[in-house]
Amino acid sequence: MNKTIAAAIDVSSLTKRDTVISIFIIGLLFFIFGFVSWVNAILIPYFKIACELTHFKAYLVTFAFYISYFIMSVPSSYLLKKVGFKKGMMMGFWTMSIGASIFVPAALTRTYEIFLVGLFTLGAGLAILQTAANPYITVLGPKESAAQRISIMGICNKGAGIIAPLLFAAVILKATDTDLFAQLANMSAGEKSAALDELIRRVIVPYTCVGTVLFGLGLMVRYSPLPEINTEHETAEVAAANMGKKSIFQFPYLILGAIAIFLHVGTQVIAIDTIIGYANSMNIPLMEAKVFPSYTLFATICGYILGIITIPKFISQVNALRLCTMLGTLFTLLIIYTKGQVTFLGHVTDISIWFVVLLGLANSLVWAGIWPLALDGLGKFTKLGASVMIMGLCGNAIMPLFYGYFADRVDVRQAYWVLFPCYLYLVFYAVYGHKVRRWRSNL
Repeated sequence: MNKTIAAAIDVSSLTKRDTVISIFIIGLLFFIFGFVSWVNAILIPYFKIACELTHFKAYLVTFAFYISYFIMSVPSSYLLKKVGFKKGMMMGFWTMSIGASIFVPAALTRTYEIFLVGLFTLGAGLAILQTAANPYITVLGPKESAAQRISIMGICNKGAGIIAPLLFAAVILKATDTDLFAQLANMSAGEKSAALDELIRRVIVPYTCVGTVLFGLGLMVRYSPLPEINTEHETAEVAAANMGKKSIFQFPYLILGAIAIFLHVGTQVIAIDTIIGYANSMNIPLMEAKVFPSYTLFATICGYILGIITIPKFISQVNALRLCTMLGTLFTLLIIYTKGQVTFLGHVTDISIWFVVLLGLANSLVWAGIWPLALDGLGKFTKLGASVMIMGLCGNAIMPLFYGYFADRVDVRQAYWVLFPCYLYLVFYAVYGHKVRRWRSNL
């Protein structure tokens, strides 16, 4: 048996101090997840201009980044099983560091395809980290309060998401860029090419810094006091329930949960990564529209805070999941059907954009609600089950392409219809799907 795995401890043996330190370190990881992931919200319109892309091609940013989760999640589970959480996380950070470094040659040649390779590599590293961190924080305490712990992680993740697009925009965009974007159409081919080359090369310095920091974080986590936790421990009750089971496909609530994660993350990334384009359709310039993803993420953080306060004291995590999925369904309809100009927070917009912002609130406790339900009672299948859940993150890759397709062919508002069936399925999982223990059973 691998020495690292043999040294893994049962979570019940951790002291309160060990638990707090572990939560702090995992919170740092979720901050990094958020920073690297949600910067895509500004990369999409930025690449759309600099690389002269359609809506569909621009959303290949999210496709390249998140499809790596589908490809890498199961290999990640076997990697973690072999080397343990800490070495696995170090490898994840180092893979991300390589991805950030690929942005340098991509920017020097203004080659969109090389950027996509870099984004895929960043996503591959994140897949390893997510496969480790999500089951880790889920089992790091009582399952009844798992949504609380995941909500704390969500605040770290979305807090970074608020900072990332604004910081990235501050580094790569100039006050004069609004005039530059307006003049591009009237430039000669040579002038336009030179202007776009200068624009895209602004990513070199920030991504060089990101790559260096990620490499250092890999070393830090490897030698941190983070304990190796035995996530495959089974109680006698769980062992008896899982007797004779040889495959994760014998856990219907897990498979249905992975589908729920696929649709949930798709709705989440659409709400955040499309809102700048939606604001642009209302004639709001990029320099003003860049703050809208932060509004959506702030709404998500508000939901997390409510979850931390109310779960499980005032509301169970499954009822919180049901409430949030129903709100998502309602807000989707309001995006499509409500119209009228409003002035709010200094922006003159159509009222519907604020319902896109409120999707952040609706999405806030969905992830935290699904994970404990889907991993409940997996025992020795926990790591592999978590990798299946992480595969669901490829919804971030695929769902925005559907939105981009309909945005190009219909319009950016009607394209939000893609969210409606997603939320209906999430309501189904929250109400019924998580209870299914056999494929041919009434429960």
